[in-house]
Parts: sequence; C-alpha cells; structure tokens
Amino acid sequence: MSANFSFRPKLLSCFGNYSKSAFAADIFAGISVGVLALPLAMAFGMASGVSPAQGIYTAIVAGLIISLFGGSKVQIGGPTGAFIVIVAGIIGQYGYGGLAVATIMAGIILVAMALTKMGGAIRYIPRPVVLGFTNGIAVLIMSTQFKDFLGLDIQNQPDDFIPKMSAIFSNIATIDLPTFLLGAFCVCVIVFWPKPWRRRVPGPIGAIFAGTLAALAMAHFGFGVETIHSRFGDIPRSLPSFTMPSVAFSDLKNLLMPAVTIAILAAIESLLSAVVADGMIDDKHDSNQELFAQGLANIAAPFFMGIPATGAIARTATNVKNGGRTPVAGVVHCVTLFAILFFAAPYAQYIPLATLSAVLLVVAVNMADWSAFTQMRRLPRSDDAVFLCTFLLTVVFGLTLAIEVGMVLAAMLFIRRVSETTQVMKVDRKLETDLSKYSLEGKDIPEGVMVFRIFGVLMFGAADKLESILSSMGEAPKIVILRMRTVLAIDATALSVLDGLYEKMKDKGIRLMITGAHSQPLHMMQKSGFLDKIGEDFVLENIDAALDKSREVLSAEYAGQKKSAAN
Repeated sequence: MSANFSFRPKLLSCFGNYSKSAFAADIFAGISVGVLALPLAMAFGMASGVSPAQGIYTAIVAGLIISLFGGSKVQIGGPTGAFIVIVAGIIGQYGYGGLAVATIMAGIILVAMALTKMGGAIRYIPRPVVLGFTNGIAVLIMSTQFKDFLGLDIQNQPDDFIPKMSAIFSNIATIDLPTFLLGAFCVCVIVFWPKPWRRRVPGPIGAIFAGTLAALAMAHFGFGVETIHSRFGDIPRSLPSFTMPSVAFSDLKNLLMPAVTIAILAAIESLLSAVVADGMIDDKHDSNQELFAQGLANIAAPFFMGIPATGAIARTATNVKNGGRTPVAGVVHCVTLFAILFFAAPYAQYIPLATLSAVLLVVAVNMADWSAFTQMRRLPRSDDAVFLCTFLLTVVFGLTLAIEVGMVLAAMLFIRRVSETTQVMKVDRKLETDLSKYSLEGKDIPEGVMVFRIFGVLMFGAADKLESILSSMGEAPKIVILRMRTVLAIDATALSVLDGLYEKMKDKGIRLMITGAHSQPLHMMQKSGFLDKIGEDFVLENIDAALDKSREVLSAEYAGQKKSAAN
C-alpha cells in the first residue's frame, strides 16, 4: 500500500454494534436489490453488445468486490447505463478481448487514483459538465433500444448516433407490431406499477414477469417475438471459468483513451452514488477507498467474462429504502443473483428482448435531468454553453471525445472563475476599509508612495491583471507597496509577470515593496530568486512596517539629494 492511502473498507467498521435485527434487515434488502438487479444486469449486458449472462456475471463478481472493499456502507455495484455506448463501441472495433483489456486498464487507473488520494478531486468537475454527460448518455441509451423495442429489421445497426437514427427512420416501415405493443405494455407496467408493491417487488420485475407471460400467450396465438434464447441461446447456470483476456499488442495504445473514459465514468458515477447514499443514511463515505474497490472490481470482472462496473445509484437507493445499512446487504445481493442464475436460468432465457428494452428506456428517462435544459438558461452563458457543448459532443461524437473536451472545458471554466475573483486595485484611506489592524484609515501615507491591494489567487489566468498596476499609476510614484495579505497562492506565470513588473519599475526608478505575503507565495518568490532581486528588506510583515520603511527610504533619498545640491 502507498503511504498516502489507508486501507479501511467500510465492512470492517460495521460489526461493532451489529445486531440480529440489523442482519435481518440487510438480508431482506440484499434479496430485494438482487431481484431488481437481475433485469437491469441482463438489459445492460445486452445493450452493451455482450450477452445478458455477462451482465449478470459482472453484477455478481464486481458487485461482491465493491461491497467487500468499498468505502460506502450501502453502495451496490454492477453494470450501469453509463457504460453502454462506450462498451458497445469498443466491442464493435476491438471485440470482447479489447473491452476486457480496456476494463482492466481502467481498473488500474482507478486504483492509482485511490492510492494518490484523487477521490476528492472528482467533486470539482463542474455541474454543467456532469449534467451534459448524464443527459447525453440517457439519449444514447434510448437510441440503442429503439431497434428491439420496435422490432425493426436492421441487420447492421451503426454505432454512431446520427447514422443509427438515420437507419432507424429509414427502416421504420419494418416495425413489428406485436413487439412494439409488448414493449409499450411493459413500459406501462413499470410506470404504473402500484406504489405499495414497489418496495417488495420493483416495477422492472413486474414487467419481466408480465412481459414474459404476455409473450408466451402471444406465441400461442402465432405472434412470436424475439427472446434472449432466440438471440443468445441458453444462459449458463454458473459463473464462467477463469479466462485470461488477450488483445493485439498494437491495439493497447488505441485502448488507452477508452480505458481513461471508463475510469472517469466509473469514478464519477460511483462517487455520486455514494454521496446520494450518504444523505439517505446520514453517513460519510471514504472516496479513495471507494475508488480502490471500483478499481479492483474492474480488474477482476473481465477474468469472468464481465464488463465495466461502477456504483449504481438506483440499486443503491433501493438497498437503503429496503433497510440495508451495511455491506452485508451488498454481499447478499450478489448471492441472490448467483442463486437466480443457478436455479432460474432455464426460465430467464425466455424473457422477450422488447421487455428488456422497455426496462432500459425507463432507466434512461429517469437517469437524465431534463429540467437542466431550462435551468441552465438561467445561469451564466458560459455554464449553459459548457452544458450544451458536453451534451452535444456526448450524443453526436461519443463519450470518449466528450470526456476529453468536457474536462478541458471544466478546466477553462475553473480558470475563468478564479481569474474573475482575482483583483488588483489601487487603495487609499477611503477605499481600504479592512479590519482596524490592517486598515489604512488613520495612517499617514507619505507623498510619492502608492499602495495596491491584490485579492485572490495569482495564477496564469489572472497574471495579466498585475500589469494593470503600471497603467493605473498616473504620475509615477517613488515607491509602490503591493499588499498580498489576501493572496494565498501564486504560480510560475504570475511570478514571471511580477518579475517583469519589478524590472519596469526599476527602469523608472520606482522601488517595489511587498507586505503580508503568505507562506506559499513567499516560498515561490524566495525559491525563484525574486526576493534576492528586490531585497529581503523590502518584503515586510504588514502595512505599518511598509510605511515606516517608505519614510526611511524617502528620507534617505531626500538627504542624499540635499547633500548633492549642496556640493
């Protein structure tokens, strides 16, 4: 383990006051969420371009590791809708072997993020970027389900959104009415499922049973629809044997960016889910421990024919609402899935594909925040532009490019916000109304002395504001005092601009003084040699010391001039 990372799974801290009633609640919650996870795991697997069974394998293997080693007491892990498009794209280009290797690489990236304590950094991704990703993913998920939901006859459906929608509209005449009616029926079952039943039997489970029974009845009257068995064959009744993934060495470089995309999506969704869970159970998750568990899960899942996994918000919320309070519920959820796989696989294979598509369409609609399109219009244009740009890039060009551009936009937005808060202003006794200890009120500012106050973080986005000092001087003073008490940090670019400012002042015969510098700016100025340039005598603790030093310098200069005139 890294010295920066403390291995503390939440499971280890849950048994101090663990009671029989808590154990019973965890068992009930685990069984409930396990039943809910079955149709979701199969649907996510099928939509991602693998078999429904592989979705179940992922929920069992990855879900177990996330519960055992995670940083949240109630997190439920498994395949989610966020990965559907990126997984389908990787499989289409590199096959399952490429996906397996990319998933393992993503797992290694997640572990590295945990070891370097980057868990807290995820929350600094701006909300417009997260909403753009989420809503874009929701639209992409819906686009992948129209073919099976409508029963369209499309032999090779394109992966990209625009060609895919073009193919759907071009083949809309091939719609299979029984399939569409079955899918619409299943959507209605989920949406209008009675609220009193939802805790014990979630809507998707009701849709699975109702849809399968309806499909059997339709087949009896000669209206057959496509099922899991007709497309994928039998569902095995056990986990696959340990398999070593393989991919061409030449493809490793090309898989790096998709792996980064998987890692970022896994980190964002798992930590967002953990934050939601914290609010529901009044707890605090360990973000780095959670990333560590997510990394282990994504490293392990491909060895059992799995796909990428992360924390699932809907399943985690279901776990909490049903009484789950420790990782034991997550373990029971995996045991439940394995039991269903072993005992019910012969029956699950007759679930209609239209029913799974209905489940995913409802998931996609619910995962998006559609109100964001109106909310963002009320925010600054920059936030709205970032949101729309991320959304459109996600939908039109895919998640990989959207992640790249979105992160750049996030960084630019952060730099702009910091730059806007940085101010450089000329102050006097009227303007400087700070605390009495630091105020200029009542203090005598010698003639020929100008005082400037710098507020905020001096970094490259705001460094040019330092240059405004020269333009705001008017008649050149003899001494300029820079008050840096409210500057907490400075970077190399701003330090370079400050050095250039000093040189220009020096050419004009102006002395530069600095007061109240904090440790980080002071260390930067000392390490770069800037303090040696201006002289450590001119770096002072507070404004009083600077004014006293100014009088001393001005007196010395006046005395020197008087002596020269006498000679």
